[in-house]
Amino acid sequence: MRVDTGPDGRAGDTAVRAVNALTARWAQALHEGTVFSAPGVWPLLAFLADGAAGPARAELAGALGVPAEQAAGAARGLLAELASVAGLDAALGLWTHHALALREEWRAGLPAGTHGVFGDDLVTAQERLDAWAAERTGGLVERMPVTLTRDARMVLATALALRTEWRQPFTERPLRPGAGPWQGRTLRGLHRRSVRPDRVGVTGTPDGFVTALTVPGDNGVDVHLVLGEERMTPGQVLAAGVAVVERGLPLTGGGALPHGHVGPGLHVEQQPATAPEPRTLDVTTVAYEVRADHDLLALPGLFGLTTATDTDGGHFPGVSPYPTRAARPGSVPDRRAARPVNTTRPQSRDASRGGPGPPRTGHRPHRPHGSVTCITPRLQISSSTTKRVCK
Repeated sequence: MRVDTGPDGRAGDTAVRAVNALTARWAQALHEGTVFSAPGVWPLLAFLADGAAGPARAELAGALGVPAEQAAGAARGLLAELASVAGLDAALGLWTHHALALREEWRAGLPAGTHGVFGDDLVTAQERLDAWAAERTGGLVERMPVTLTRDARMVLATALALRTEWRQPFTERPLRPGAGPWQGRTLRGLHRRSVRPDRVGVTGTPDGFVTALTVPGDNGVDVHLVLGEERMTPGQVLAAGVAVVERGLPLTGGGALPHGHVGPGLHVEQQPATAPEPRTLDVTTVAYEVRADHDLLALPGLFGLTTATDTDGGHFPGVSPYPTRAARPGSVPDRRAARPVNTTRPQSRDASRGGPGPPRTGHRPHRPHGSVTCITPRLQISSSTTKRVCK
């Protein structure tokens, strides 16, 4: 039995750990607000590794975290698992120029129905690619992030679109931060109160402390919103979020935290109450949108593409007898719209009467945040940091 997929053909623990590891390494390379999806890139690299030879094959295997001979099977298992998730649309597409011959063994290893052919009419071919991208993402991605040229011979692409509804809805209200880079702006705030203080917690990393909040969706998808100390980089915060999701970092839940300022933007206090009440967690967030294009060749070492772009020879003899290499159209766009960012705050209470009430946990980050979206409980679908919020 292969180690890359489970008995049902879905991604096994080895593949899931490899994808999550790529997420963590990608996060560490970030220096500004963005959104990215390692599960969207990983299958592409896996199928390329399956047809690669020499140093290019070794580099791709290193980036994938699995042996090249197991990569295609692991990619098929991953795509099958993604396709089984409620609210997630996932697809792989391959288009080749009619003059490019493919190795049948390699082509047969792709999921059924993924291969199309284009000719010299680049306008029509581009329209087909754009239509595929829009159709497979429900319009979230309007066009394929590849512009076909006369030299193009093959396009290999994945499309992912994830939708979820919050299990506990938010109430919209204006929000005007009193500190931080958003100070003085009126933002579209979202608020909710729950009796689940352990949805928020604090962990320590070598780079600083991080606060994490879990926002469950209604279809098995969890969004983990993370905030680090001001000196931390976006990559450090996201890497911590990845480790929290994988339970690689111990997280102290809100119910076990002492009173006072206990983490980045996190405050626990006890307020007067006229009757016994459970401990509560008050969350105020801002709606935000993140868009990004990623040129994979800008980080060739991360994705195992250093040798694959060399023009001295063909690096994918298992794909085609025609000498092929990785070219510039290797960008992956991710778009996320109206997603809440973690900002929570305590609610005011009348202090003139009543005895001590239960502890109340509040979280007030007034700077950009990060998020890690995962399929409960294993695979991390996307990660982001944001600077653009919705007014």
